[in-house]
Amino acid sequence: MIDSIDSPYIIAATGNTFRALVIDNSNQGPVLVNFWSKKAGPSLRQYPILDQIVHHYDGRLLLINVDADQEIALTKEYGISSVPTLKLFRNEQVVKTMHGYQAEEDLYKILELYVARDSDLVLAAAIRLYTDGKKTEAYETIASAIVDDPVNPRLPLTFCKLLKHERRYVEAMALIDSLPPDIRNHKEIEQLHDLLTFHLELDDSRNIDGLKTQVELSPTDLEARQQLAVQYVIKQEHENALDQLVDIMAVDPGYQDNYARSAMLKVFNILGSEHALVRAYRPKLKRYAH
Repeated sequence: MIDSIDSPYIIAATGNTFRALVIDNSNQGPVLVNFWSKKAGPSLRQYPILDQIVHHYDGRLLLINVDADQEIALTKEYGISSVPTLKLFRNEQVVKTMHGYQAEEDLYKILELYVARDSDLVLAAAIRLYTDGKKTEAYETIASAIVDDPVNPRLPLTFCKLLKHERRYVEAMALIDSLPPDIRNHKEIEQLHDLLTFHLELDDSRNIDGLKTQVELSPTDLEARQQLAVQYVIKQEHENALDQLVDIMAVDPGYQDNYARSAMLKVFNILGSEHALVRAYRPKLKRYAH
């Protein structure tokens, strides 16, 4: 194990403990996984920086070290081809992957987007206002917090989620599109943006059962398949949605300016790159990409 100042926030993981230490804990806060090797000089140079960062955040970031030489199954599962490789997990997803040695300044720039900030306390208060029915006050509180702390992506993210909850999809999309690039490219904001595109495509006049019947009667009705895929995404039936998009590409890969390919990439982004469905359907996407 790499030498470290004693800390409860730096832990070595094995295949048996990875789920509890990384996936489960990522629901509480950001978890940085360091795939390393004692044979690799860059890994050994990287670690003191990681150690310093974890102690700086004092409980707001968990560092999990995985010995790539010992944990072969984990390195294969997460596609680790070189060390050091850093993967940042949040809400059970990999939200950022960094290959090779990372400078301290660059790491802080990334981690600051995910580690809890003082403005998150204001955000929690705003959510309480919203749940108490004080919606206007809640929105005003978040808007004020955004002005005071424009680099916290969770502020506009929550604002947009509340708008989505009220079916104010156009307003939510407009807010995301107005964000500066560093915030706009935050993983969870990108995922919400892609989900909103499906809500905006939804034809409320068509129900899912009617669409399924239409597709069965007319398999080449691509507009019906498109609407069926949209409804499946919104219902979080992602495998069914991907099946419809694959079928669209099989009939007409160029349908509506390559709609199916674009939609599949959005579903992949919503699910996260490590999701089993993404691994299963990526070859099907490539089959029709050329």
